[in-house]
Amino acid sequence: MNIKVTVAIDNCVPINARSPFLGEHGLSMLVESGQARLLVDTGQSSAIVHNLGLLGVATDSLDMIAISHGHNDHTGGLLHVLSNATKSIPVYLHADAFKPRFSVASGQRHFAGIPYRQEQLTTLGADWRWVSAPIELFPDMWLSGAVPRTTAYETGDTRLIAPNAKSGCDFQDEIEDDMALFYKTDVGLVVISGCTHSGLVNMVRHGLAVTGCERLHGWIGGTHLGPVTTAQQEATITQLETFRPDFVAANHCTGFSMMAKLQNAFGDRFIPAFVGTVIEF
Repeated sequence: MNIKVTVAIDNCVPINARSPFLGEHGLSMLVESGQARLLVDTGQSSAIVHNLGLLGVATDSLDMIAISHGHNDHTGGLLHVLSNATKSIPVYLHADAFKPRFSVASGQRHFAGIPYRQEQLTTLGADWRWVSAPIELFPDMWLSGAVPRTTAYETGDTRLIAPNAKSGCDFQDEIEDDMALFYKTDVGLVVISGCTHSGLVNMVRHGLAVTGCERLHGWIGGTHLGPVTTAQQEATITQLETFRPDFVAANHCTGFSMMAKLQNAFGDRFIPAFVGTVIEF
């Protein structure tokens, strides 16, 4: 079964884009197979509906939505997708996705969670499917569930915080609702990820365990390497090289500096996965 992944929302629109796509700080990817049409994340605004329209994709044609984690740049467009559909759509996400969370920039605390109440989205047609463990959405396509944190160096982003339920004090948000898609091909694992807050290496190792694949065929999506420490960046790229993927299609929270390093490491196996990019496998 062939899979087609189209980047519907990213921070960047390439200069040679075939249509007048909108870009924003966010991510959404359309995954199509012969059996299902799945939207992974929704960006942060109505731009997702605009871009899907340019791709010739009606919201009513979506079979399901998977939310990688509960940050506003991945969920803000959910209201607009649901509002433009005339049917209920299954929405897969982790139970922690709606918890309050914040980011810190220039000493200021900013809300960073899902910008809508769960009840509001329910009335618009969200059919919630709560995920904690790996689940097969359709043949050979898995949603990861919570990702085990096993590496010592993937310590995450200290600027992302959440209040402690008991003390009310802020602590680093581990973003335990972080999830990705795992697809099992004949030549190895393909990971389709939102932000990878759990760590790229942790995510790949979990995907290999879930699918039974012996190698990484390819990576698509955000890596969150841009905002983390230099030590994590270097250790992750070193380990990613040992996986010997056939392609690395990175975007969103990877950042231009890290995309340049990935280009240097993987050469023509690297794909800058901006809006409109299509990857088939």
